[in-house]
Amino acid sequence: MLSLSGGLGLTMSDAKSLSLSVLDLVPVRTGQSSVQAVTASMSLARRADELGYRRYWFAEHHNMPAVASTAPPVLIAAAAMQTSRIRVGSGGVMLPNHAPLIVAEQFAALEAIAPGRVDLGIGRAPGSDPVITQLLRRSGTTSEVEQFPQHITDILKLVGAEGATVRFTSGGEYEVHATPAASGVPEVWLLGSSDYSATLAAAYGLPYVFANHFAGDGLERAIELYRKQFQPSEHLDAPRTFVTANAVAAATTEEAEERALPQLRQFARLRTNKPMRALETVDEALATPSDPLEQSLVDGVRSRWFVGTGPDVAAGLREFAARYGVDEVMISPAAGTYAAEPLDASPGRTQTLELLADELG
Repeated sequence: MLSLSGGLGLTMSDAKSLSLSVLDLVPVRTGQSSVQAVTASMSLARRADELGYRRYWFAEHHNMPAVASTAPPVLIAAAAMQTSRIRVGSGGVMLPNHAPLIVAEQFAALEAIAPGRVDLGIGRAPGSDPVITQLLRRSGTTSEVEQFPQHITDILKLVGAEGATVRFTSGGEYEVHATPAASGVPEVWLLGSSDYSATLAAAYGLPYVFANHFAGDGLERAIELYRKQFQPSEHLDAPRTFVTANAVAAATTEEAEERALPQLRQFARLRTNKPMRALETVDEALATPSDPLEQSLVDGVRSRWFVGTGPDVAAGLREFAARYGVDEVMISPAAGTYAAEPLDASPGRTQTLELLADELG
C-alpha cells in the first residue's frame, strides 16, 4: 500500500499517512491510435490498482489531438471492470456540458458496476475551446453555466436512494430516480481552479479538489477559503480535500527531464494558442529546440512539476502534502514516450507509478 507516516509539519494528526492517486487524460502521442492510447491507460489503471493507489480518475477534454479522455463515464466503466480495489472516477465531468439527470444516471450505473468505489468529480469549465463548447451546449438552458449550483443540488438528490421530486405549479408531484433501488451512491467531489469552486464546495459541505496540475496560481487561497467557510452537511462533517500535481519519476534525473519535455511543450503550445497536435515523442521534442517564448513558458511550468528520480519526486510530494495539510496527492503522471517504445503501453507513466510506490510503500 502507498502509505507514509506523517510528521512533516502536517496540520492534521501525525498518525495520518500520505496516499497517492492518479489523474489520467489518456494521452495520445505521435503515431498512436485512440485504441492504443486507451489500451495503455487501462494497463496503467490495472497497475495502479496492484500498487495500492487510492483512486484513478479520468478527465474530460474535447477535440484535442493529444487527449483521448473525452467521455469519463465510458472510461471509468472500462477501468472498473479491470480493477478490483482502487476507487474509479471523474476528474472531472464538466457539468455545464451535460444534463444533470444524465450525469446522475451514468454515475448511478457506475456505482452498480463497482459498488462502493465510484467518485463523481464535477467541474464547471468547458474542457475545450469556444466552438466545441457551443456544440456541447446546444441543448439550451439545461446546460447554462449560471445554473451550476442548482445542478449540483439536483445531482445530489437524483443519485440518492430517495431520488428527487419535481413539483408542478398546478400542485402535482413527480418522482425521479437516477436508478431504481439504489443501494449505494457515488462520492461527489467538487473540482475547480478558482475561489468560486472553493466557496461553493464549502457552502454545500462537499469534498473539494483544486486543479493545481494545470492552474498556475491560487491553490493556497482556495484551500484556505474552503476550510474556513466549510459548512457541515449530510455528506461530510468536516473539510476534506487533496492536491493534484504533475509528476515524472525515472531511474535517472536525465531520463525524467527528457520524459517530461513533451507534455511541458504541449502546455506551452496551449498557452500561446498554437495549433494542437498529438503529443510529441521524447525523440521529437529533443530534436526540435523551443523558441525563446516557448522555452520561457516551459521553464515556468516545469518549476511547478515534480520531476526526478523516485526518491527526489517522493520527497517533493511529501513536502507538498505537508505544506497544504493533506494526506493525499493525486498525480498526473506526465512522462512521455520514446519513439522505440510500444504504442499500446506507457512505460514512462508506469515507471513513475512504480518508483513512487517503492518510495512511499
